[in-house]
Amino acid sequence: MIQFDHVSKKYGKSAVLAVDDLNLTIEKGKLFGMIGPNGAGKSTSIKLMTGIIAPTEGRVLVGGHDMAQDPIAAKREIGFVPDSHELYDRLTGLEYLNFMADVYQVSAADRKAHIEKYLNLFELEDAAGEQIRSYSRGMKQKLTIIGALIHNPSVWVLDEPMVGLDPKSSHVLKEEMRRHCDAGNTVFFSTHVLEVAERLCDEIAIIDKGKVLARGTMEELRSGESSSSLEELFLQLTEAEDEEA
Repeated sequence: MIQFDHVSKKYGKSAVLAVDDLNLTIEKGKLFGMIGPNGAGKSTSIKLMTGIIAPTEGRVLVGGHDMAQDPIAAKREIGFVPDSHELYDRLTGLEYLNFMADVYQVSAADRKAHIEKYLNLFELEDAAGEQIRSYSRGMKQKLTIIGALIHNPSVWVLDEPMVGLDPKSSHVLKEEMRRHCDAGNTVFFSTHVLEVAERLCDEIAIIDKGKVLARGTMEELRSGESSSSLEELFLQLTEAEDEEA
């Protein structure tokens, strides 16, 4: 479970809030998508959720743990796939995955089964013994995904996870996200690909200028207009926000 409790974030002396009084509760078993234009506050929300940055106001709870009061316990609940690939380039793929397993204290048997399964699933077996600096962007993305799942986290957080993946790997990732939720876990991801959010998510939040403009299932977001696509709803809401500003 993820909870944002009146969370706001301001950077430096700026008068503009990157996240403005965010209130969200995402229950177990839900696949939740956050969409919004560039600079809307998606990545900031994810950094707040994962404890990379601290809120200016409010609090974030993950799995019932307050990120400010008990950050280690909160972070143990999370598997995080960032939008960058800042990996240890001189490690091999296999060394990196074992390092991640060590961090999360994963048993030898569990890590072996996990690594074998996901290297095969994402077709990285042949590259596992090579240094990461030789990997393409897509290969680094797949390695990051495998590492984020190494401890079977109750909360899986992904920032623009489809970027850099080939169509087959994107399909595999979407299946794993759904499977992870079906096992009673929570998945939170941001995306610019509205069609993916529309097809995949149990619930969606549309964010712009740090504020959640709408949140719910596709049926709830349509509010009776069954022909509206997510793209149409997104454009209506964000354009209305621009006009008010």
